[in-house]
Amino acid sequence: MASKIDIELTTGQKMPALGFGTWQASEEEITKAMEEALEAGYRHIDCAPVYLNEAAIGKVLKKWMDAGKVTREELFIVTKLPPTGHRSGGAEKYLKKSLKDLQLDYVDIYLVHTPFAFEEAGDDLHPMDEEGNFRMDKGSDHLKVWANMEAQVAAGRAKAIGLSNFNIKQIKRILDNTKIPVANLQIELHAYFQQNELVNFCKSKGIAVTAYSPLGSRGFVELMGKTEVIPAIMDNSTILNISKKHKKTPAQVALRFTIQRGIAAIPKSTNGDRIRKNIDIFDFELDECDMEALTALDQSPNGRVCDFSFMKGANTHPEFPF
Repeated sequence: MASKIDIELTTGQKMPALGFGTWQASEEEITKAMEEALEAGYRHIDCAPVYLNEAAIGKVLKKWMDAGKVTREELFIVTKLPPTGHRSGGAEKYLKKSLKDLQLDYVDIYLVHTPFAFEEAGDDLHPMDEEGNFRMDKGSDHLKVWANMEAQVAAGRAKAIGLSNFNIKQIKRILDNTKIPVANLQIELHAYFQQNELVNFCKSKGIAVTAYSPLGSRGFVELMGKTEVIPAIMDNSTILNISKKHKKTPAQVALRFTIQRGIAAIPKSTNGDRIRKNIDIFDFELDECDMEALTALDQSPNGRVCDFSFMKGANTHPEFPF
């Protein structure tokens, strides 16, 4: 396999461009998948408390480090502040919990998971009312949240901090009031939803971009009830033709397209064969014609899958990003 590609952050850290997503995987599934991913060479692992599997991930990481199969310095671990943590002390509370579960002393990046906030209800990360609406905290303040995030860097619990699912206006507000810069923005991004304006803005500000659902996640499509609206990227004729040309899978072509744009990608799979194939994208390169053909697939904004409609009531929050 050819050398992997890193994306350099403003902090000087090097983030592996191809990471491993852990959303929608039970503890049993993620334990097996993490073993497969680490064996395949993944070192960038994307986590979050709301995925409810950080403790299982932590057990695998500790097992590998204790056995000397990987060092902490070789790993690049990302986790996120849940929507219930948008309050004084929230970043410290939830990051300490994540570090305990992950069995780590620090994370490489700590992200604010969403620009909208939930009410805090004990240990419930998904507080809802009797009608199934998420209980929104509409008084959340991004600048106060960011100050709490900065404190985690000062305390040594995070090497860098960033955002997820924020729009340009929201990012600008934070950039105008930061002591520590935004190192990373994680957003939905794939061939059908290329987010060019947001990506260009981030690049102009030195913010690295990470694509979640880089294969147009069928999990999200089904969760949002968009199976009739969003066609499967892997079935697209352009991608199929390019995959035949390079003797690569459609997923490998789609991932390579994102990586060649200078964007990190964190595909998620619990299938061992797909996990191995997804990281095997560093021994070929898409040519200019390939890149032009893939760029033409953009359906933005109609290509968006994750509009948070599965979080009933989220669109009533004043900081709803879309």
